[in-house]
Amino acid sequence: MPSRRDFFKLTSLTGAAVATSAVSRVAMAALPEPVIQSRPDTMPPLLPETGRPYRPVVTLNGWTLPWRMNNGVKEFHLVAEPVIREMTPGFKAHLWGYNGQSPGPTIEVVEGDRVRIFVTNKLPEHTAVHWHGQRLPNGMDGVSGLTQPPIPPGKTFVYEFVARRPGTFMYHPHADEMTQMAMGMMGCWITHPKGRHPLISEVDRDFCFLLNAYDIEPGSYTPKIMTMLDFNLWSWNSRIFPGIDSLNVRLNDKVRIRIGNLTMTNHPIHLHGHEFMVTGTDGGPTPKQTRWYEVTTDIAVGQMRQIELIADEEGDWAFHCHKSHHTMNAMGHNVPTLIGVDHRNIAKQINRLIPDYMVMGERGMADMTEMEMPIPDNTAPMMTGTGPFGSLEMGGMFSVLKVRRDQKPGDYQDPGWFKHPPGTVAYEYTGPLAEPTRAALPSHAPAPPAHPPSEVTEVKVRKPNGHHSH
Repeated sequence: MPSRRDFFKLTSLTGAAVATSAVSRVAMAALPEPVIQSRPDTMPPLLPETGRPYRPVVTLNGWTLPWRMNNGVKEFHLVAEPVIREMTPGFKAHLWGYNGQSPGPTIEVVEGDRVRIFVTNKLPEHTAVHWHGQRLPNGMDGVSGLTQPPIPPGKTFVYEFVARRPGTFMYHPHADEMTQMAMGMMGCWITHPKGRHPLISEVDRDFCFLLNAYDIEPGSYTPKIMTMLDFNLWSWNSRIFPGIDSLNVRLNDKVRIRIGNLTMTNHPIHLHGHEFMVTGTDGGPTPKQTRWYEVTTDIAVGQMRQIELIADEEGDWAFHCHKSHHTMNAMGHNVPTLIGVDHRNIAKQINRLIPDYMVMGERGMADMTEMEMPIPDNTAPMMTGTGPFGSLEMGGMFSVLKVRRDQKPGDYQDPGWFKHPPGTVAYEYTGPLAEPTRAALPSHAPAPPAHPPSEVTEVKVRKPNGHHSH
């Protein structure tokens, strides 16, 4: 497990690149060393070597920002800048983020810590950072124009406050918010309790990630920032399946998962094989009398949910948003349903003009995973990801909770696919099929209408001709 010193070594090259950028050496001399991370891997937990002790979180496909202690103050350095994020192998997006990544690194502190965050702006426009959910002095709330002047390009501002209450929070811009959040600027903030807390229990594994969404045309790199709801890439920490890492735990571990939603719609997050309880929101830990078991929790826009479970069932358990379009990658939405339509003859005629044209969707969309239709460069297939039994036919907001009895404590590495014990996998029935028994028709005729129509109404079908009239 890498130490903070090792972490700095790993990132020294990219960190040096930032240190020699637009911000002057004199100004940088007083700042904590900026740490940059460009790999999309899930990094091991960053164990605290200074400050108050706590059990760290693991950020799915992300990392925790190192800090330094300065006269009892925990100092961080965020660098707002353009980044390139690999959303899934073979597909990269040009986004804006912090310290080399979108989302930015997770910030972890302890209840009662005094924190000082330096924010250097390397974007082409001004910015500000809002510390979502924190109790803090008004002038530190990070709302450009309301509580502070915006941070101009090339400048560094300082935020300082006490992390007053434990819980799961976020940070994101509050300047040109529509653009900057659509470009991927956000991050998690975790405040650990300073000691035993009556509503916050100790856990064996603690994960966190943010729900975010993008509208990136196939073959392009930069998100469309004017999109309101019709996004085509639904992601966790700016990764789409199969680029999202699995959550790997030990059998009977107590697991906490913290999820924040910075998309423009709600997400019913569903876990297979286990029940969980919602133990916290961005308002803090929930009272125990309000908790009950769920397998799906809806996370509204701008909310955080903290769920906990006992991982007491071995296997590979699907974990996903239950809005089915959110488990797809880039897809066209204005497409007619062709199920049951035999258009092979039409396809032959079209192939004379467009040789690569392929028939899609007449038997459902699962065929999409088997087709090798050419797609533009830098485009993720709509449904992909292969499991031990074939294609998962999933994309977007999908991952797997992997529960293993031989996973070592503190080991977050992917154990591979589950080996099912003999006789525990669904199998084909090969016996005789009985004829279905259908319900008998009613023996009596329905009652006649009290006022029968004077003439028969003929329904006229109007073919769609666009949406010009509404």
